Amino acid sequence: MAIDIKDTVHAVQAAALMRMLTVRPRLLALGEPTHGEDTLLGLRNELFRQLVEQEGYRAITIESDCMMGLVVDDYVTGGAGTLDEVMEHGFSHGWGASAANRELVCWMREFNDGRPASDRLRFAGFDGPLEIAAAASPREALTALHGYLTSAGVDTDLLPCTADTLDRLLGTDERWTDPAAMRDPSRSVGRSDEAGELRLIADDLVNLLDTQAPHLLMATSREGWDRARLYGRTATGLLRYHHWMADTSTTRFARLVVVRDQMMAHNLLAVAARGPALVHAHNSHLQREKSTMRMGGAPLEWWSAGALVNARLGADYAFVATALGTVRHQAVDTPPADTLEGLLYALPEDTCVIDASRLATTLGDTLPAPRVSPWFGYAPLDPAHLAASDGIVFVKDVTRPQGL
Repeated sequence: MAIDIKDTVHAVQAAALMRMLTVRPRLLALGEPTHGEDTLLGLRNELFRQLVEQEGYRAITIESDCMMGLVVDDYVTGGAGTLDEVMEHGFSHGWGASAANRELVCWMREFNDGRPASDRLRFAGFDGPLEIAAAASPREALTALHGYLTSAGVDTDLLPCTADTLDRLLGTDERWTDPAAMRDPSRSVGRSDEAGELRLIADDLVNLLDTQAPHLLMATSREGWDRARLYGRTATGLLRYHHWMADTSTTRFARLVVVRDQMMAHNLLAVAARGPALVHAHNSHLQREKSTMRMGGAPLEWWSAGALVNARLGADYAFVATALGTVRHQAVDTPPADTLEGLLYALPEDTCVIDASRLATTLGDTLPAPRVSPWFGYAPLDPAHLAASDGIVFVKDVTRPQGL
């Protein structure tokens, strides 16, 4: 494709990204087209460091369990525990084994050492407590929320139930986490009588957080109240997710992906309320256009967390997709020249940032062909989404870490 795009290309630096944007966004979302590659995570770490040191960013949030992320946040802000414990218990999806994630946690703790609380870096997971094959029990979030309200001195007459009743309705965690429920709705407890009662209880507990906010903020702290709101979002989201796991209609999987990204969006909005943050997740969770995938043999289409947040924040949300050339250890070889990745692969730079708006203008109606991935774990960029992105970070070659 004989198109000159050199004027759209810049070095991978925070300053270059900021020059592409009209304002400094509260959420700068950096997507990735595949998971688990430390080449991409190392690039994320460097961009975050520059955003912290040059642009005043003070938070990062990643596609990991929001409840487990509290362990990492406590540690990087000076809490007790060992790094090994944090990496084991602070990340979901196996992300704790990543050397790049370990480096991120170490750097954040070192940066925060000796700084006042108002200037410390914060960490958050923004995914729900969900895996592709199962969802967590709502026990942890519900009992933590109930415990917060009780310890803060909320009138017991206002509470919808006692802790013992909550425990009875929840039952064993194994009832909720049965992996077979993802494929067999009859194995899910999401529409049991107990689950129905728990949804009403969760709603009442969240309502108390709002109606008792003046008292709660005086009795505890803004930090404590914000954390309790996280418990509330997680409890209601998980109960909704389990409800749709028990659904037998043809829209079941579509409902599940919608609920997951809605949970992500609510957590991202909470992060944005605290100040500017870097967001890192799969492109499909952060893009402005509708996301698509196949699940259970059926095509799914839904608005991602990024699209939902963008609808609320406008210019305070920016999305930069990551594209890549090769992942040879996964049989992803040199991209065809007529694809978007092929066009970028012809550039001399190993890594670069492309102004997506200017590139879209340069290409006009002559969009490149969509690339087809030979590996299910990598999703090429859709050329039709180019104009809806603020930028593209391009990595020519993703390499396997030494020793693997």
